[in-house]
Amino acid sequence: MGTKLDQEFCEDIKAILKEYPEDRQIFMKGYGQDVSVECFPEYNASPRCEIFGGEKNNAQVVITGDRPASIASGFGGKGHTGASSIDIVAGRMGADQRPVTVDPSFSKDAARIYISQKTDIDDNFKIKQGNVGKAKARSAIGMKADAIRIISRDGGIKLVTGVDRKNSQGGEIKSVTGVEIIAGNDDGDVQPMVKGANLSEALKRMTGHVDKLNGIVDHLLTTQMNFNESLTHHFHYSPWYGNATTPSDAVVGKGIKTSIDFLQETKRSLVTHKTNLVNFKQTYLEPSGCKYINSRWNSTN
Repeated sequence: MGTKLDQEFCEDIKAILKEYPEDRQIFMKGYGQDVSVECFPEYNASPRCEIFGGEKNNAQVVITGDRPASIASGFGGKGHTGASSIDIVAGRMGADQRPVTVDPSFSKDAARIYISQKTDIDDNFKIKQGNVGKAKARSAIGMKADAIRIISRDGGIKLVTGVDRKNSQGGEIKSVTGVEIIAGNDDGDVQPMVKGANLSEALKRMTGHVDKLNGIVDHLLTTQMNFNESLTHHFHYSPWYGNATTPSDAVVGKGIKTSIDFLQETKRSLVTHKTNLVNFKQTYLEPSGCKYINSRWNSTN
């Protein structure tokens, strides 16, 4: 396999099929399940490999030593013991599929589940370090495809770390490693996740403080209005026979206008503000709210 003659034969078959109408091409291909006219890459196997599949389809299960690329790669290539692996691959070389001899390609191969007893899984898949860091010389499982879905019919899905006291190499686990979600493989701004219950409690306390501030302003407003009323009606006694003088026209006019503004604008705004706080708390911070900030199903620690 992988000879020039093989490649020429595949190209001849493809050229012949192109001469047929589309529906006829499907018939010639046996509806995709009888005989395949594809030309597959040949896996560059080492004597250690156990290979299942790959003769009739471009999909294989390879059991060998840890090998993310060439025969010399990984802990298998370095001659380590305790570094067996299972490499499940569909679509070697992806869109560049052709009859040549190839090594595993964690970037080009279309879909893969890689299981290794000891490997550098983050380096294999070129995953950024993030806050968690990279796993080195650890047992690992990596999955890569154009799209990945993990589906549970009944029991839910849990992402759990730190369940054992020792790792697969016998080393003691001294700290708990968390779970990171790194979109775009960009770890330039990885931040901690928010704990919803604590956030809800914090926001409730904050709205309580703001509500108290509303009361403080309301008390200040009432005190100021009482003072303004006294000032508006303020007068002095004349030195001439102790008769009362008339109030200041300017003070009376300004005082009355200020009292009206306090009642119509400031007092009404305080009432509206207090109502808004109640609505905010009910909408976002209570489980019955239509935009409750916590998920009703998903949790993290």
